[in-house]
Amino acid sequence: MTPPASDGFDRRRLAGLAAAIGAISAVGTSLSLGMPLLAVILEQRGHSGSVIGLVTVAAGVAALLSTPFVPVLTRRFGAAWVLLMAVVLGTATFPLFYLFDSIAVWFVLRFIFSLCLNTAFIVSEFWINALAPAAKRGFVMGVYATILSVGFAAGPAILSVVGSEGWLPFAIGTGLMALSILPIIAGFKADPPMHEGTGGNFLHFLTVVPLATLAAFTVGAVESSVMSFSPVYGLRLGYSEQVAALLVMAAALGNIVAQLPLGMLSDRMDRRRLLLYVALGGIASALATAAVSSDWRLLMPVIGLWGGLVSGLYAVGLTHLGARLSGADLASANAAFVFMYSAGMLVGPGLTGVGMDAMGPQGLVVVTVAILAGYAAFAARRIRAVPAPDVGKQPLSN
Repeated sequence: MTPPASDGFDRRRLAGLAAAIGAISAVGTSLSLGMPLLAVILEQRGHSGSVIGLVTVAAGVAALLSTPFVPVLTRRFGAAWVLLMAVVLGTATFPLFYLFDSIAVWFVLRFIFSLCLNTAFIVSEFWINALAPAAKRGFVMGVYATILSVGFAAGPAILSVVGSEGWLPFAIGTGLMALSILPIIAGFKADPPMHEGTGGNFLHFLTVVPLATLAAFTVGAVESSVMSFSPVYGLRLGYSEQVAALLVMAAALGNIVAQLPLGMLSDRMDRRRLLLYVALGGIASALATAAVSSDWRLLMPVIGLWGGLVSGLYAVGLTHLGARLSGADLASANAAFVFMYSAGMLVGPGLTGVGMDAMGPQGLVVVTVAILAGYAAFAARRIRAVPAPDVGKQPLSN
């Protein structure tokens, strides 16, 4: 494939962006329905917070193990084919959660489902980052994150309406996954270019832009904890299942509002400082969540702010990464980025489940604040140690 002829929004570039964003947004809607759905069902069956966390950990393990192979497959077969195969397998897997009650089988299904989703996110985000014009990269990533957040908000909203009983929520999730196949097919001729860079071992790219990859780890740990445990948090605070599901929706709505402004801001300032400020805001909003948890009318907007800021770390970090690399190197770096996100998914929910069992509902806040504080400390130290770059021209060591 050849790169777009200009750095503007030509037809091919727009077709590729639309295909990748449309596909991953449909997948995201199904995911945001599935994560709280599975957590609520396990809670209703009497499983502990630790077991619920371990089921989510299975997703992180699958993502970690599959990530090294995604850049290789993408270079060999192209982004469109790899994305299509991942979505088809994910679509076939999701309804099996309804057919089987065994917790052991659920671990296996969660592993396979996460493998498919992980591949879809790596390929889609590489596709988007590769085709985004340099001067508008933050804007494009903000649009992507906003549309994805709409999907993340829609999933819990659907769950709050249809509930967790019976086959209907699983049928809806499967249908949404199947819909994501259509934009992929439409964008087959707009595969991103792979001619630049060598790709290399994706592990090398874990430390090329450390603030970006560590941001991915932080979001993976915190966001997966919030998505998985918000409904459990609400139930243990004494709220109804409908209100508990709406907590996830509130976090996703916060994402919708926050992503585009943060993306546009990242085109105009030192992205490292923006990452620090967003992490500090995430800490403050998490603490506020605990403070207002007894009143659901206050809890909803505060959790929305928390979700929006935490998710902003992902979009800004991905923009920071994409500004530095291209071609095969970007594909490998995107794999490293998602690998770190998956590592966060492996660590965060497990710690959060244990924390909630030990400290009650507010264990969710305590664990996530500790993770965000660790990232903020690293970002502050990094900013002091490395001179401020020009916007859009950060050195690779940042």
